[in-house]
Amino acid sequence: MRLLIAPMIVAPLVFGGLPAMAQGHPSADQIINSLKPSGNLVMGGTRGIRLVAPTNEAATQQPAPSPAQQPRVASSKPVAVPMAPPAPVSGPAVNLTVNFANGSADLTPDAIRTLDALGRALASQDLAGYHFRIEGHTDTVGSADYNRTLSERRAEAVVDYVAKKYGVEPSRLQAVGMGEEGLLVATPPQTPEPRNRRVQVINLGA
Repeated sequence: MRLLIAPMIVAPLVFGGLPAMAQGHPSADQIINSLKPSGNLVMGGTRGIRLVAPTNEAATQQPAPSPAQQPRVASSKPVAVPMAPPAPVSGPAVNLTVNFANGSADLTPDAIRTLDALGRALASQDLAGYHFRIEGHTDTVGSADYNRTLSERRAEAVVDYVAKKYGVEPSRLQAVGMGEEGLLVATPPQTPEPRNRRVQVINLGA
């Protein structure tokens, strides 16, 4: 097994909600197996659950807002939200460590190797009928606003690459910048942690 060095090149896969470390880069088959549902996604039957930050229990006990209080969604176009992170999504998921140039959305050769496996997986017949959310995540170095914007650009770079090279229909892919929300490894602010600099792919269903 490779030594863990920065930038980290091990991709943690999500099976049943628990991260398992894959050796080296995941293969297209490993990604397919992680993202294939074991039941009907529309009805809630899934193989994997996305890793999310703990929810505020008190907030979950508040009564649901009336229709007049519900926020309006102006567009389905993926955008980085400056005041609050996008809502968590549950579904079969895979975490991929996709290496970018420091502070940019430029793909490195190591990132391209990982995205080639992702592109082959998303273009396969096994996953052709599904839509996916591509989440960009960062560590806690830098401001929250900067990290959210950077993570969105990186998620969009992933979508652009697999769409152009592997013919994956862009309408099947939703790029979302999560910034430092939903850390895979909890760390204090301004802590460089390679495992938190990742891209998470979530199956949204057909």
